[in-house]
Amino acid sequence: MRLALTRRADPTKAPKMQDYMKSTMPYLGVTAPEVRLACREVFARHPLTGFAAWRDTVLALWREATHRELRYAAIELTGDRRYRELQTMQALAMYEEMIVTGAWWDYVDTIASHRLGAILRREPARMKATMRAWSRSPDLWKRRSAILCQLGFKHETDLVLLYDCIEPSVDSAEFFLKKAIGWALRQYAWTDPDEVTRYVRAQRDVLSPLSKREALKNVLRSGRVRTIP
Repeated sequence: MRLALTRRADPTKAPKMQDYMKSTMPYLGVTAPEVRLACREVFARHPLTGFAAWRDTVLALWREATHRELRYAAIELTGDRRYRELQTMQALAMYEEMIVTGAWWDYVDTIASHRLGAILRREPARMKATMRAWSRSPDLWKRRSAILCQLGFKHETDLVLLYDCIEPSVDSAEFFLKKAIGWALRQYAWTDPDEVTRYVRAQRDVLSPLSKREALKNVLRSGRVRTIP
């Protein structure tokens, strides 16, 4: 994997990429599309058999990464179509490690919205209980993950779960939690703007200005609401 990425690297881009992401881990200088291309080629040449081989390879890439693109490759491997059936509660410990040790939005948001979401669809009862527990975790990235785990669910969104995961952080001063709350609500507003407007009004005394602004961004643009409650 390292060789495939290095071949695509532009070292002149690496410092700017590192600065933008405020990363202590350096970059090779590989763009996101090029990372995906490298991953497709390498993964096709080295298929994995069974859950343990997949998990161990992901974690080896993650733990041994010397550059941020190698961790992006680990995340790509978690979402490779060949391993779609492995998105079960058995994979949750792996994702938890990646979320907690990654501890930054570029890692966490993909895992939360795509990988945790896939498990939630497959094993809803157990996963809902886990997301409610994560929403009260001392770790802000687990909290953020719980809030964002239904991002692409649209009409299938479980509003009770969404609001339950927001509630423990609704008055948090932490930027990444305030932003996550607004983002999750904004995404659901594409499906039901009236419900999101109702919720923001009901919670206007505890929701942060940032969360309210983000939640109603698309509703305000449409003219359905003229001012933020």
